[in-house]
Amino acid sequence: MRVDARATMFAPVYIGLPLGSLAALRAGTTPDGRWLVLLLLLTIVVSDSAQYYTGRALGRRPLSPAISPKKTVEGAIGGVVFGTIAMVIGGRYVFDLPLWMLALLGSVIVLLGIVGDLFESLLKRSAGVKDSSHLIPGHGGVLDRIDSWLFAAPVYYVFVRFVAS
Repeated sequence: MRVDARATMFAPVYIGLPLGSLAALRAGTTPDGRWLVLLLLLTIVVSDSAQYYTGRALGRRPLSPAISPKKTVEGAIGGVVFGTIAMVIGGRYVFDLPLWMLALLGSVIVLLGIVGDLFESLLKRSAGVKDSSHLIPGHGGVLDRIDSWLFAAPVYYVFVRFVAS
């Protein structure tokens, strides 16, 4: 059996880099590290929820039917709008930044979350499975709960470390 080096390194980078970013935010950058992490998680959760409910109510056009047939353009737009609003509102308490910068950060975080969600769906499709695990019934598995964070966390860390400091 031949082992591909790319496949061997994929999991540690895909999971380790984002979780390391969250740990670094929580532990080191400022005394308010827990609020930094909470703001990121809140933004992603609000966006994910808004994508689901907006998509169910208004969704007509598939976002990426070959990868994730139930995701819609309208749901993605709703997620971007509400996730960005969450970052702007919460970010006012965490950062001393202008509102436009918080809105830009929120939009980028949410868009990265959508890309992370689609990427995880692509991984599942390429592996021929519907759910990444059965640990959380009805939710597609643990990876479905964190897929948005995996793409957003490293970029958020870089923002906090180099732009907001």
